[in-house]
Amino acid sequence: MTPPTGQFTLGPPSARLLVMTSRTGLGARAGHDLTIEVTRWSAQVDVPKPDVTTSSVHIEADTDSFEVREGAGGVLPLSDDDRAEIEDAIRDKILFPDRYPAITFTSTAVRTSGDELAIDGDLTIMGVTQPITARARLDHGTVHGRAAVTQTTWGLKPYSAFFGALRLADEVAVEIDGTLGD
Repeated sequence: MTPPTGQFTLGPPSARLLVMTSRTGLGARAGHDLTIEVTRWSAQVDVPKPDVTTSSVHIEADTDSFEVREGAGGVLPLSDDDRAEIEDAIRDKILFPDRYPAITFTSTAVRTSGDELAIDGDLTIMGVTQPITARARLDHGTVHGRAAVTQTTWGLKPYSAFFGALRLADEVAVEIDGTLGD
């Protein structure tokens, strides 16, 4: 795994940052597993040497830019009204962009782990900073990264409806795909 060296910026439209949710509770069958795209974000990646352990990563995501792209499962297909309602709930009941405009990740160490990278860092959501480890693969300058985020670790209350019978699972998956290049 020899990455290109240099300083790189990732973000839309040439890279994607996705949040995948799942559902739980007695009413889980009625809900949807969601794929949500963060539409305004950027990542700065610094690879000063071919030795990836000297690299650093900083990501900043606009909390007012989460858009529902897909909804799998559910009794009924996800409608446009459902999407709008979910996006409103993300903004107004979960992330509060007026008070907390950004989510940030700053790496503290990069380690090799087999054919993957383990990227340790600090994730800040709603003013709460906690350590997290993301996993990434590099393939000819293309990067695919992923991390599991447990919402309650950052003080977030997973969304629920129908008096708690339908709930968002506490753990969400975050994925990033893009190309390190000019």
